Formats: sequence, structure tokens, C-alpha cells
Amino acid sequence: MGSIKPFTVCVPDSSLERLSQKLSLANLPDELEEAEWDYGAPLADIKRLISYWQEKYDWRKAEAQINELPNFKTPIEVDGFGSLDIHFVHQKSPVEGAIPLLFAHGWPGSFLEVQKILPLLTSTTAPSFHVVAPSHPNFGFSSGVTKRGFSLPQYAETCHKLMVKLGYPQYVTQGGDWGCMITRIMSLMYPNNVRAAHINMVRGHQPTLFSNPLLYLQHKFTPYNAREKGAAERNNWFAKEGRGYREEQATKPQTLGYSLSDSPVGLLAWIYEKLHDWTDNYPWTEDEILTWVSIYWHSTAGLAASLRIYYESAHDVQFGRGYTEHYIPKVPLGLSHFPRELTVVPKTWGRTMGPVVFESERDHGGHFAAHECPEKLVEDLRKMFGKGGGAAGVVEGKSGYGVEKGRAKL
Repeated sequence: MGSIKPFTVCVPDSSLERLSQKLSLANLPDELEEAEWDYGAPLADIKRLISYWQEKYDWRKAEAQINELPNFKTPIEVDGFGSLDIHFVHQKSPVEGAIPLLFAHGWPGSFLEVQKILPLLTSTTAPSFHVVAPSHPNFGFSSGVTKRGFSLPQYAETCHKLMVKLGYPQYVTQGGDWGCMITRIMSLMYPNNVRAAHINMVRGHQPTLFSNPLLYLQHKFTPYNAREKGAAERNNWFAKEGRGYREEQATKPQTLGYSLSDSPVGLLAWIYEKLHDWTDNYPWTEDEILTWVSIYWHSTAGLAASLRIYYESAHDVQFGRGYTEHYIPKVPLGLSHFPRELTVVPKTWGRTMGPVVFESERDHGGHFAAHECPEKLVEDLRKMFGKGGGAAGVVEGKSGYGVEKGRAKL
């Protein structure tokens, strides 16, 4: 534990000055009449955000708010890749029997996605949780990887070793986007440690008569509800109009990295488009948008590093992203379905992913559940892990109920 040290985010003044210079020299494209969002981020929106970034946005204020969180860093040895310096938030509950929970973020999110749910999960309301939210390697304020082949198993190994190092040999997980896939691989690799997993990006496959006769019959004879009926429109949109970013990042991340590393406006447009398209009419403020973008701009490993997870996973023939959509046994699984997720599947499809012990269907919410609708996500976790829930008592001696003690951050 001695190698775990408090961490303070402090971007050098020189970096902020260089950013200001780049913003002032931005060269913007033209735009077609009535283009709206069909061609990408609208020019008027980007101009407005650039102006706000230059004149009103205060990174030092955002930085101070980040530093109010219990931030730490520690080295984690990853097999074949050496020691990586991992940044993480670690908030303990005052409840002695709180459940250790790993929160895993995705792209273009970061550890900051935990910010809204952190005080809810770690409160004295039972079941309560000790929460760990790392910046994955290549993201945020963790160090980058210098060798090829750092794929989902390596991200999983990093998260698992961090939890063990913090004194949590048994724990539960929550994730969306890449966090979903990383925690799915953790369930595969460490089933004796990961006692249950909850995800809010549900994939799975249509059950067949031969693969799962019971689910096949349920799927065949159960009428679709409103969320499931609306799935085709959302899925078709993403397949035809929304997935171009993934093809580029999974094939030539280095080429894209030059542009994003050099142009804060390019990075802003690249991320802002996803924040708009992937949410359920969430009312993003300028400060929220620019803080999410700034964490990437000021990241330790740089912009190109965060894209490489797409390439490595796409080229991992054994444990790539497709593997995470199939059945993973032994670890109880909880599913939260949100209607504006990137792909929307029937409940029977989600049940092909593992031994499902909890399901919820929400009438509102998109890809960034922890940020868009934190209360709903926390409610689902409490139902899953609370008394009478499908994953109640899965962590030995840590039920989420217990005697309150003085709050400690580590």
C-alpha cells in the first residue's frame, strides 16, 4: 500500500497558453445550407463552443472540482508491458460492510463519469459501496503503453490488480462502453474475484433453438414492448450513420491521432458529435462538454493513445470485443436497458450474455447512463445488490449493510 500516493491534477500554465494560441488560430470549414446534424457537428455549435472555450471556460475551476475527488496514483505491473502508473478515484463509504465496486469507463468518457454517482453509491443508504474508478491505461491521467497488443485482457488485468492492491480480493463491477467489455473479460479471467457484474451497454445475440431452446421460445412468443419495438430505428441509424468513427479508430488510429493531437477544435468536434448523438436529449452545458474534451486534451498519454483500444480489440482474434457479446458463465450478471443506447436489443438477447440475475428497462437514457441518469443507475445497482436482489451478499462479509464509521478516502 505504500506505493499508493495521493494525486493532484495540475496542468502546466504553458499547456493552457499553447491551447489558447491554437484556438485563436483555428481554421474552420464551410458548411452546406440546412446541413444540421446530418453531416456531423454543426458549424454554429462549434463556433459557439470555441468562443466559450476562449472567453469563459475556466479549466482551473474544473481542475479544482476534479481535485475535490479522492484521486490517487499507483504503479501496476502488467504482464509483458511492465509497470504502468495508474490514476484512480477511490472513495470509501462510511459503512463498514460496504461492497467494493469497480467502475470502468469507456470512450469518449473518462473516470469523471463516476462523479455524479459517487456520492450516491458511497452514502449510508444501503446497500452502500466502496467505489474505485480508474483512468484506464492510455486514458486520462494514467500512463500510456509503448508496445503493441495491449487489448481487453490487459485492461482487465490492470483493473483486477488495482482492486487487489487496494485490499479488495473480491469485488463487483459496473461498466458501459469499453467499461462493459473490460469488465466482461474480467468476469472471464477472474471469476473467483469478480463476484457479480452490472452493465448498461447490453448486446448479446438472438437465441436459437439449438443454442438456447428456452430463450428461443421466450423470444419467439413474447411480444416486443415499446423499447424493443423502437430498437430497429436506433440500430439502423447507428449501423448506417453512426459507426464511421469506430472503423477509423479500429483501423488507422495513428493517422487520426495526428489531427486530434494537433487541433483542439478537431478534438472538440470529434467528441461533441458523440455526446450529442449518443445521449437521450441530454442538456449538455458548455462547461460539461469542454471538461470532457479537456481531459482528453490534457491526458498524460496523449490523444492517439486513447484510440488504440479500438485497433487492439479489433485485431485480437481470441478476446476481442465480439467475445464479450457471448455467454460468460459463473459470474452473476445485471443488465440495465436504456432506449437510446447505440444498439438496442430485446431482453431475451441480453440473457444470452451470462447468468442474468437482474434486469431493468428504462424509458429514458442513452449511452452515458452514469452521467445522464445517475439516480436510475444507482437505483438499479441497489436493487441488484440489496437484500432480496439477485446478487445480494455475493462478496463475502461485504453485504453493503453495516455499522457506519468515520469517512475515510483510502
